[in-house]
Amino acid sequence: MSLLTAENLSLSFGGVHAVREVSFAIEPGEVFSIIGPNGAGKTTIFNLVSRFYDADAGAMRFDGTDITSVPTHRIAALGIARTFQNTELFEHETVLTNLLIGQHVHRETSLVADFLFLPRARRQELEFRRKVEDVIDLLDLQRYREQPIGGLPYGARKMVEIARALCLSPKLLLLDEPSSGLNPEETEDLSFWIEDIVADLGITVAMVEHDMNLVATVSDRVLAMADGVVLATGNASEIQQHPEVLRAYLGD
Repeated sequence: MSLLTAENLSLSFGGVHAVREVSFAIEPGEVFSIIGPNGAGKTTIFNLVSRFYDADAGAMRFDGTDITSVPTHRIAALGIARTFQNTELFEHETVLTNLLIGQHVHRETSLVADFLFLPRARRQELEFRRKVEDVIDLLDLQRYREQPIGGLPYGARKMVEIARALCLSPKLLLLDEPSSGLNPEETEDLSFWIEDIVADLGITVAMVEHDMNLVATVSDRVLAMADGVVLATGNASEIQQHPEVLRAYLGD
């Protein structure tokens, strides 16, 4: 069974068709990339899946559950986490604190237990910290763990945002242009980390990305879009040679 299926998703803003009858499926354990020129509707797809937008038409199922109308605040608890094109972090807090915030969806103690720091709350806090330290080790963020976000280089911020998303322990991780603003060395490191996220953590990855080298390196399948519609789906080599995709990027 597919982890995520989208059927005939459509969304318009006024007279502009952001996405039109878009259908796709993401299989467990794969890296699924969405590519296309600016304005193709790629991030709109992520906003629909993460329930920031309501679709005008169509349906979505995640892990067997219809999420077409699920409230936004329930998406993380269902197992979907995402990053953004521009980092959305707490600038004045440390890396460690930002990652601990990512554990909030797993909190099972009451407000009173947390306030009094009862044994159950202490055990939960220790477990949260253990999971956060595992993510810090995975993404090689040890040297930044006690530093405020505001003082970090941009590449490190991007990785912290991915780390915070991983701290939600998602089944599906949505990466929105993860290589944007990274230098070639950081992008190469990113490709290794994406492979580790899938292989070591068993997390399925969906990625919106412009860097075709990164897409070709890590993707199992690629969906190409333009003007809100699907042009083709296949492996990276097939997509790069597809005539409709070439026309969308290069023109007639």
